[in-house]
Amino acid sequence: MAAAEKQPVTITCAGPLNGVASGLLTWVDQRFPLMSSWRDHLAEYYAPKNFNFWYYFGSLAMFVLVLQIVTGIFLTMNYKPDATQAFASVEYIMRDVWGGWIIRYLHSTGASAFFICVYLHMFRGLMYGSYRKPRELVWIFGMLIYLCLMAEAFFGYLLPWGQMSYWGAQVIINLFASVPVIGPDLSEWIRGDFVVSDATLNRFFAFHVIAIPLVLLGLVAAHILALHEVGSNNPDGVEIKANKGADGHPVDGIPFHPYYTVKDTLGVVVFLMVFSIIMFFLPEGGGYFLEYNNFIPADPLKTPPHIAPVWYFTPFYSILRAVPPMFNSQFPGVIAMGVSTLIFFLLPWLDRSPVKSIRYKGPLFRAALTIFVVVFLILGYLGTEPTNVWGQFGAWLGNADRATVVARIGTIVYFLFFVLMPWYSTIDKCKPVPERVTW
Repeated sequence: MAAAEKQPVTITCAGPLNGVASGLLTWVDQRFPLMSSWRDHLAEYYAPKNFNFWYYFGSLAMFVLVLQIVTGIFLTMNYKPDATQAFASVEYIMRDVWGGWIIRYLHSTGASAFFICVYLHMFRGLMYGSYRKPRELVWIFGMLIYLCLMAEAFFGYLLPWGQMSYWGAQVIINLFASVPVIGPDLSEWIRGDFVVSDATLNRFFAFHVIAIPLVLLGLVAAHILALHEVGSNNPDGVEIKANKGADGHPVDGIPFHPYYTVKDTLGVVVFLMVFSIIMFFLPEGGGYFLEYNNFIPADPLKTPPHIAPVWYFTPFYSILRAVPPMFNSQFPGVIAMGVSTLIFFLLPWLDRSPVKSIRYKGPLFRAALTIFVVVFLILGYLGTEPTNVWGQFGAWLGNADRATVVARIGTIVYFLFFVLMPWYSTIDKCKPVPERVTW
């Protein structure tokens, strides 16, 4: 950056009050990169001019993150992380605290809204190749954010101390016991006790409220800084920095502010309209956002007939259940479930296509992505249901459950999308990419 650009910006305004504000702003800018940050990340950050509907969900995810943090702060004012009082404190928030019911629903329903925005944001990245060079690090930071969100949701899931919270945590923590050699000690260390108890609740509360949010905010900042360093992708997959005008700005770019701040504000307004309808008329989401079993206090002596995680975990839970045990151990399923999330990190190196965007990729990639999305949704549905939801095939298949067979086929297809990507992305017949973005 030139020396002239590093000089603080002096703003002159008419009137004594404006003069004081201008002086204060200049004083701050001499000691803190306020105006330079504004220019670099908003006013003079040039984004492609052909952003479409799919580019709403990144900003919406940030908006919901702020919503979760604010509502979480208010919830902690009355929540008690104690096994004997946790459920009662949640009921107290819902029934007696002024506005407590809406804060609790904003937080619980907001968790599902958060994952909806994140999944759609990731899907946009898959469609337009936002993980390709030079944005590999942007994608890696985004996937780390996704893993942190899963951890944050898991730790928060136990806090209401309802039946599904308790037994869901019991089942997931017990999966760690299947790890060879260190499994039993590992699961006991995670629980802090021999069973899910008050010690488990306290440490999950600490992780949910303090540890994970701090890591999450740091990763979000790194994600945005890395994005603004290399520039945003666009539906054409064209690098706008390669074609700059006489002023040094990309000819196919526009300032993020005010153009995309206004666009994102519209997205937030529409989101709030839909979110409000769900909040006031369907806050539990038909049992998908908040299970009816979680309105029953946790009872270690009474196991629910069907234990399933929240919907945003269910595709991976289906993969876990689909893999048959080996030597009476569920460890192969645990490995498959872990790999099914970590394999996303490899996408920048698995995709060998000469183009980035699905607009110019051939039929093989389009078919593969469509099948992958359908399989992901099917696995998600199966994860919410018992394995015998569709009955059995019969003795000729060893009385195998239909849902289990479908889940196993879906698991194979799920992994084939990644394993075969270097092959089908190479031989796919792609269209020529334009030199400049299109409308």
